[in-house]
Amino acid sequence: MRNLLPLISSHPGGRSALTCRYRCGDACFHETPNTSDNAYVGDVIAAAASRRSLLRAGAVMTVAAATGAVAIERAPQASAASADAAATAGSAAAAKNKAARGLRFSPVAPNTEDTVVTAEGHDQNVVLRWGDPILRGAPAFDPAQQSAKAQAGQFGYNNDYMAVLDVPGERDHQLLVVNHEYTDEVLMFAGYDPENPTREQAEIAWAAHGLSVVMTAEERQLGRLTAVPRHHFNRRITATTPFEVTGPAAGSELLRTSADRSGKRVLGTLNNCGGGITPWGTVLSGEENFNQYFANADKVTDPTVKAGLKRYGFKDGASERKWERFDHRFDLAKEPNEAHRFGWVIEVDPFDPDSTPRKLTALGRFKHEAAEPRLTTDGRPVLYMGDDEKFDYFYKFVSAKRMMKGNSRIAREHNRTLLDEGTLYVAKFTGDSPSAEIDGTGKLPEDGEFDGAGEWIPLACGDRSFVDGMTAEEVYVFTRLAADKAGATKMDRPEDVEPSPRTGRVYIALTNNSDRGKTGKAAADEANPRNANKHGQILELTERWNNPGSTRFNWRLFLVCGDPEDPSTYFGGFAKDQVSPISCPDNITFDAHGNLWISTDGNALGSHDGLFGVATAGSRRGQVKQFLTVPTGAETCGPIVQERRVLVAVQHPGELDGASVEKPASTWPDGPGKLTRPSVVSVWRRDGGDIGA
Repeated sequence: MRNLLPLISSHPGGRSALTCRYRCGDACFHETPNTSDNAYVGDVIAAAASRRSLLRAGAVMTVAAATGAVAIERAPQASAASADAAATAGSAAAAKNKAARGLRFSPVAPNTEDTVVTAEGHDQNVVLRWGDPILRGAPAFDPAQQSAKAQAGQFGYNNDYMAVLDVPGERDHQLLVVNHEYTDEVLMFAGYDPENPTREQAEIAWAAHGLSVVMTAEERQLGRLTAVPRHHFNRRITATTPFEVTGPAAGSELLRTSADRSGKRVLGTLNNCGGGITPWGTVLSGEENFNQYFANADKVTDPTVKAGLKRYGFKDGASERKWERFDHRFDLAKEPNEAHRFGWVIEVDPFDPDSTPRKLTALGRFKHEAAEPRLTTDGRPVLYMGDDEKFDYFYKFVSAKRMMKGNSRIAREHNRTLLDEGTLYVAKFTGDSPSAEIDGTGKLPEDGEFDGAGEWIPLACGDRSFVDGMTAEEVYVFTRLAADKAGATKMDRPEDVEPSPRTGRVYIALTNNSDRGKTGKAAADEANPRNANKHGQILELTERWNNPGSTRFNWRLFLVCGDPEDPSTYFGGFAKDQVSPISCPDNITFDAHGNLWISTDGNALGSHDGLFGVATAGSRRGQVKQFLTVPTGAETCGPIVQERRVLVAVQHPGELDGASVEKPASTWPDGPGKLTRPSVVSVWRRDGGDIGA
């Protein structure tokens, strides 16, 4: 049996306590905000995992043309043993073939090296570090001479989601848009006192949040990428940048404050995590763990506002960073509505540095991990969105209007309105096995079959609410409460989501849920494979008629993550002795060959986090191969897989318990004696060939 690496931390998912403290405000250690009695998707997925023999026997999803429904085609009835035997034989035959195109590299072994370790035959370079100057007039980074003014012109902290866009007329250049999720003050400032931060430190942190837009230049013969400082497209968006509020909740009394009595203008964006690129060329970014920045929830007296704050996990007393001491908008006792102005998807036009970014209220307010688009068969944009919290929900938005093609002024103005009018839905998953047959161990139910379906429950459209007892404005501002009332299915931390550009199937990363099966918590029934789910899973969803505008869908489990030697794991039916161990899937993306690439957050197997590729079709479906690992304490974020280049955001390197500027836990990226800095890394084949070809 493989000797697993020692666990780095006892915190959920293998994270350090320091990560939990600064990124999400120790969300895992507070009362779960969702106290509704809605069904748990974990209960649905459990049957999926336990009935994996069906998948191994050759079950596939197809569109049933006669009924318009997506059905699951099954092989004839077979025992679990015969199904497993068939799977083994099929995998043995597949092993004689080459790896899937795009994944033809030697996998990296699990490790704990304090560097970026890549597959053999690849080189790498750091494209951007925290503090690198990107705007005109910004100084070079000096850790001893930081200032808010300097940081506002420099690359932000803790890079997360990344988007790359081609630049018309600029050969060998691409525009890189990067989210900056949160700040880790104890690793930023020498002598930092968490109980007594200075105003300057707070203002530097405000400037280190948000997004960076940076022009990059590539070397044609290699994958090396370098930043182009002071380019006219370069831009910083921070916690104090003016935003326009658009959509049906714009101007709502729930969004009005003493500084903005219109409810249509907000300063800044916070905790930007996942995102997406729209078909018309703008970039979307989700505001995730925004609750941690606000103080004194216990002093709010309005019962409606108080209930909303509780459902979103706002804490009593002082905030971690103490920003309320320097700006009253972070003090809920003084500005209770300010919290309602965060938790949205924002839209940025990266090709217009003077444009005002927008907060899109039609997409609902929750802890947005992603906003990934598709187009309906009649050309209307659809966005899929996860709410990253234990037992929270999966959503989509379907626009009321079609996208206009082209880049004319009329087309641009029209497409700016597409995410302001439409219907917001939440997902409900169902299964077909009696609950008595699901005991949380992965035991096969009597029917020996896997079957999953679901429906999209409408919450609101424009000024119309579909939720009893709530107005449309309340649905948009308190979307979690609306989904509770609608009977949505509870999920195990839905993080990133990615529709396949080849098949249209939607892949959802469910990172983990260590509370599964605990006293007072839901155990596995027909939707989650394991109690105390440390490793997470990936769910594959197919819309009816493969049309994202549909209100019905089918689903199946694609991966149940963990050590392949653990019998509860599942790798799309592929032989488990030929896959890389994988834990805690987070950000996902596709390459040009249709392979899914998965970055991890909080590897609970003891190895450092990494980036993995997995085939989603063909004889190698389910074969997971690790491409790289990141340094000590770091998380792998924002992967981009291009023909000759892989980009990853190395977030929070050195973020281990007890670490500080004076006592660093990592020397990456610049070596001993230098400040540890979150960075973007480019990886390419040393011989100049295509990745994985």
